[in-house]
Amino acid sequence: MPTYLLSATAALAVVACQAAHADGAAARKWIDEEFQPSVLTKDEQLSEMQWFMTAAKPYKGMKINVLSEGIPTHVYEAAVLAKAFEDITGIRVNHQILGEGEVVQALQTQMQTKRNLYDAYVNDSDLIGTHSRLQQAYNLSAMMTGDFSGVTNPGLDLDDFMGTQFTTGPDGNLYQLPDQQFANLYWFRKDWFDRNDLKIAFKEKYGYDLGVPINWSAYEDIAEFFSEEVQEIDGIPIYGHMDYGKRAPDLGWRITDAWLSMAGAGSKGEPNGVPIDEWGIRMEADSCNPAGASVTRGGSANGPAAVYAIRKWDEWLRKYAPPGAVSYDFYQSLPALAQGNVAQQIFWYTAFTASMVKPKSEGNNTVDDNGIPLWRMAPSPHGAYWQKGQKVGYQDVGSWTFLKSTPLERARAAWLYAQFVVSKTVDLKKSHVGLTFIRDSSINHTSFSERAPKLGGLVEFYRSPDRVAWSPTGVNVPDYPELAQIWWQRIGDVNSGAITPQEAMDRLAEELDISMARMQRADEEAETYGGCGPRLNEHKDAEWWYANGGAKPKLENEKPQGETVTYEELVARWAQD
Repeated sequence: MPTYLLSATAALAVVACQAAHADGAAARKWIDEEFQPSVLTKDEQLSEMQWFMTAAKPYKGMKINVLSEGIPTHVYEAAVLAKAFEDITGIRVNHQILGEGEVVQALQTQMQTKRNLYDAYVNDSDLIGTHSRLQQAYNLSAMMTGDFSGVTNPGLDLDDFMGTQFTTGPDGNLYQLPDQQFANLYWFRKDWFDRNDLKIAFKEKYGYDLGVPINWSAYEDIAEFFSEEVQEIDGIPIYGHMDYGKRAPDLGWRITDAWLSMAGAGSKGEPNGVPIDEWGIRMEADSCNPAGASVTRGGSANGPAAVYAIRKWDEWLRKYAPPGAVSYDFYQSLPALAQGNVAQQIFWYTAFTASMVKPKSEGNNTVDDNGIPLWRMAPSPHGAYWQKGQKVGYQDVGSWTFLKSTPLERARAAWLYAQFVVSKTVDLKKSHVGLTFIRDSSINHTSFSERAPKLGGLVEFYRSPDRVAWSPTGVNVPDYPELAQIWWQRIGDVNSGAITPQEAMDRLAEELDISMARMQRADEEAETYGGCGPRLNEHKDAEWWYANGGAKPKLENEKPQGETVTYEELVARWAQD
């Protein structure tokens, strides 16, 4: 068995004898003052830190540069863990924080120019189809038994990670190491939903119970109810929906993060639809070659379900969200819930749970005086075209990624830092700060059993088998950085009112196919994509594809009867699973 798969206890025993002879004063200080709680004992933590001290000796004094996006987990890494790593190993880390769009742009630039801009990136596993095809990122499975073998932590324990299936390519090799993980779930004000007067009023108007919406019809009814019927609570104007619409890269991710598949645009199949994925791109089950995004090529990016999805996104944003939300970006919209004037959000990233559990004294109006959340999280509802067996939602797995354009010595030093910030010594504390879980041992620790009542269902979700049903972008997407930039521009056209949802998705699908045609030529000429580049289908009538496994035809009724369920019933299902 490779050493990096050994259990923590067995692996740490190998190096425990070294700890007694080393000057571990800095490690002891950090263990005592910062790295608590931990799934390891303090002696086991010290042994793991001793391994890092020994492995880092050849790189002591080196300064490495790494890049990640600005969520609470990475802010903690940059502000605290980078300093701890330097104190313990002598390796300096410039851990830079930028917006997600800038991270993807920097990664793309380094891949295109082969210039070493950063020694490592925390790069979403959405790019697994890109990395496994282009082969510009180090194959970590090979590196851990090869050029990284001397700097691979014996206690890394890959079996303890919950998201490595999303960072493994079709070839079975690991290309990225998870650093943080969060899902998009439904968020709602349970205190309002539990009010008898509101429950009675809702049922009188809509004919069914106010509760967690199962389908988009119920979500829309609830949004209308709070925005137009209730209007205010405790003298404060309230709204039935929250979203964002600023014309920026994260507007595209708002949609590619499974919005189309939640509407029902993809095919059945988990974690991503087969043959049509959550982007509407077709790739046959027995192939690695994407075949098209347009309905006439067998995709669904401009099909009835996709157009319905974009129409509902735009309609709800304008009718039921707070004024100004249309100009919010990703980073503005999610913490805005803490103002306490929104009843629900259909698509809420749990990465921002940390900001939603702050005390009232810090301006969070969604907790009570004891810090108990007035809100809960639950699975997001699905659209009219969705069928059982289709993808249910998106999960972000931000993962350490190392490009071959980085000199090997610098990559080794950066690999040490990446392993340090996900090590069992620090991961439990980091999980408590950022609430973005990557290890089973952390989420199942007793400290989270104690904290669970103050986290609004997050612990229950991540302890349930349901968590694996939420998945990142899959391997149908051949080149994420190139194709992702098309999305936000076309969705922005809808938000600006310049074109209709149908026109926007027609243009989007066409541009996706044009880009993939260029990739096809490059792959056919030089195997740029490892022979797994696109091979586009010839155009056929949409009606032919509707009848032969392509996009779903338009429904006569896109708003079926609303369905809801009680939150308590949902939690009971998680416990039973």
